[in-house]
Amino acid sequence: MTDHGADLVIRADAIHTRVPGQAPQRALAVRGDRIMALSPDPHGLDHLVGERTTVRDLPGATVLPAFDDTHTHLIYAALGAHDVPVHQAHDIPEFLDLIRQRAKATPEGEWIRTTTNWQELNLAERRMPTATELDRATDRHPVLVKRGGHNDVVNSYALRLAGITEDTPVPPGGVIGRDADGRLDGRLIDNALGLVERLVPAPDRAQRIEGLRLASAQYAATGIGTVRDCAVSPEDYAVLLAARDAGALSIRVRALISALGMTSAAQVEDLLDAMEEWRDTSDPWLRVWGVKFGLDGGLEAGATEEPYACDHAFSGMLIWEPDAMADAVEAVVRRGWRVGTHAYGDRAVRTLLDVYEQVLARNPGLPAGTLVMEHGGLAGPGQRARAVELGIPVTIQQPLLHDTAEVQEGFWGPERVARLFPARGWIDLGAQVSAGSDFPVGRFGAMRSVHGMTTRQTVIGVRGPEHAISYDEALTLHTVNAARLCGDQDLRGTLAPGRLADLTVWDRDPADCPSDTLRDLNPVHTIVGGRLVTR
Repeated sequence: MTDHGADLVIRADAIHTRVPGQAPQRALAVRGDRIMALSPDPHGLDHLVGERTTVRDLPGATVLPAFDDTHTHLIYAALGAHDVPVHQAHDIPEFLDLIRQRAKATPEGEWIRTTTNWQELNLAERRMPTATELDRATDRHPVLVKRGGHNDVVNSYALRLAGITEDTPVPPGGVIGRDADGRLDGRLIDNALGLVERLVPAPDRAQRIEGLRLASAQYAATGIGTVRDCAVSPEDYAVLLAARDAGALSIRVRALISALGMTSAAQVEDLLDAMEEWRDTSDPWLRVWGVKFGLDGGLEAGATEEPYACDHAFSGMLIWEPDAMADAVEAVVRRGWRVGTHAYGDRAVRTLLDVYEQVLARNPGLPAGTLVMEHGGLAGPGQRARAVELGIPVTIQQPLLHDTAEVQEGFWGPERVARLFPARGWIDLGAQVSAGSDFPVGRFGAMRSVHGMTTRQTVIGVRGPEHAISYDEALTLHTVNAARLCGDQDLRGTLAPGRLADLTVWDRDPADCPSDTLRDLNPVHTIVGGRLVTR
């Protein structure tokens, strides 16, 4: 034996490397943060075992690469670690009581925020609370209720602080909600969010780092080793840097710096100036991926070609004027950054492809993968073919569909909801497609996403079974394809000597699990950079 061998040796029933054509291995050795060697013999790496080697004998276990969540919101998850957990409420009285209890322990005048990962249809009343109801929970604190990334409800105190009155102009690309009598109901959507959110003080640095510690560990516990966080402000990124330096990140982060709420190239240029200090970093744990744009709304405001099922006079909204967006995207790519754009409805997908085609024509020779479509929810066959022809990668989020199918059917009807996130069609066209959750709209989890893509199961049953893909294809979307999207294809996505030691250990082979078991299956260990981050 030698004392200069491996730091870790794993012996397992099957190590699926995801290297094309390679049979399952039985032993894997790690030194530092890299994979050192593999062997088809469970004892084939015993010569690397020394006095300082940790050996894990795991008969019956299956090893896979760690998964990527290519479109999620770690920042939201971290902020929610300290917020009022309204996702636990079953009805609006419970919802309000959780806020009321927090108010009792919060000094008057201080903001109260809620978690964001809840859906109103999960409440008995099947609707959002109103400003008037929030006033009953507390009229001595401003209250910010968030649902996902596109919707807020605030109480009257918060409306007064923001100066929002019956006469306040509605920001372009936003909604200021009103009740049936035309009075303000506290609802704010998309570009109206900033009217109130700009007033909410950020948690202090220590609280935010602790939130990232908790949230990143929760992602890792489901088998996720890298996240692509798709809405990170410059201030958020500074906190991520501090969290990395404090050793608080259990997972790798690829950040999209947010241009959400912006409507001009000049605003985006200012953002790019602030990003200059983060250029040219090769940190494998944390780095900026590019810039995030939003072209249309979410569940209740995605831009569609046909009117909504619930309102035949409404077809969602586009947040950008297309020519202005092309100028803004061009400003980003000319500075050498990548762009990911939220496009959910089919009208938004068409418009985005027009914008991207214009940018590509004006900037020949852009590196592959510079322009990415986030969601592409209702992309039809012609739009998918056009995206492939233009070389535009797409990220899809089956957990979003799983968790919100009932909500979405109310807006778009069952036929359109069944066509959301057509993974089968993307793959068959040879698209550069990868997968994620869109937490807090969808629940994150490696096998939760795989289960959804292979079954098309939702909270109200199977929707669009013709768009289902195989287990093997689903793994590829979260590993090989995801690493390519992140620009890490030479470091991650497969298990091979010299690559980062990012892997998951499962006490059974997920490929053999019944679908209802697979959905909630978590690994027994997640290892990132050779470090055991879950036990």
